Parts: sequence; structure tokens; C-alpha cells
Amino acid sequence: MNTRLDRISLLAAAALMSLTVGMGPMFAAGTDTPAPAPPPADQKGTDTKGDDKKATGTEKKSERDFLDGYRHAYNLIQRGEYEAGIAALRALKRDDHPDVANYVGYASRKLGRYDDAKFWYEKALAADPKHVRTWSYYGMWHAEQGNRLKAEDYLQTVRLLCGGTGCEEFRLLKNVIDGTITY
Repeated sequence: MNTRLDRISLLAAAALMSLTVGMGPMFAAGTDTPAPAPPPADQKGTDTKGDDKKATGTEKKSERDFLDGYRHAYNLIQRGEYEAGIAALRALKRDDHPDVANYVGYASRKLGRYDDAKFWYEKALAADPKHVRTWSYYGMWHAEQGNRLKAEDYLQTVRLLCGGTGCEEFRLLKNVIDGTITY
């Protein structure tokens, strides 16, 4: 049965790589400044009745609040304050944003909550299948689980999305696979 699942996983990875090659290389998406977030579900379809200035100001403030909150959470996680970072990310109420989900996954992985990390990495990739940093971190998750082959598959996905081996996400995952660093 494992052999059959391995073959299915390999075919899925090959199909994904074929798609990414056809779409061209992308650059790393996860940083301390995330991509613009879609508005929360409860703000979609708000009726402004022609009050464009007020709507624009509210949207700008909402986006600024999100970015400030994200940066705060990111900094907590970078300092190793994983529980506080997860709480700050969840408080943003943007769980479907790939950068948010990715860093909840990363912090969960650092806390040893591997099932949670897997859930969040998959949520990030569902939101953005080309999210390079998530592919890299999820590859690290697989390496930590002892699944070197899957980690190497993800390394090749990162290489294709980055357009080569020069991006940070590729180098980090390769070093984790090679056992020269832990991340």
C-alpha cells in the first residue's frame, strides 16, 4: 500500500511541477511584509452608497492594521515566541492568507505540533499554490518527519518556482535535507 501511495504522491508532484514550469518562475512570497490580503469575509460586499472617500480610507486603515499586526506576529515568531506569534496571527482573522497560514504552520512546527503545522501549510498552499516559502517550510516538515524523498520533491518544486537554485528558500531546504542546518 505504501508503494501505491508513494507512486500517487510522485505523480501528483510531477503534475504540479509540469504546471509550474509552464507558468514560469515566481519569487519567494513569504516575508515580514505579506502580499496584500483580501478583505475579511464580513467586509465583503459592504454597501458604500457612493461614499468612495470613506470606503478607501477604511480599506487603507484595514490594510495598515493587517500589515502592522502581521509584522508584530512575524517578529514574535522570529524571536522564538511561537505561542504569542500564533495568537497574534490568529487574531488577524485572515487565516486564509497564505503568509498568515504559512507562519502559523512554521510556529506550530517549531513547537513540535506537527499535525497542526501540516494543516496550516496545506491551508497556505490551498490559498496560493505558488507560495515558495510554504513549499520550503513544508519540505522541512517532511525532512523532520524522516521523509527525505518527499522533502526532495518539494525542493524541486521550490527550484522551479524560484527559477533556479539561488533563492533563499531553496538554499534553506537543501541545507535541512543535507543535515547541515535545522530551521
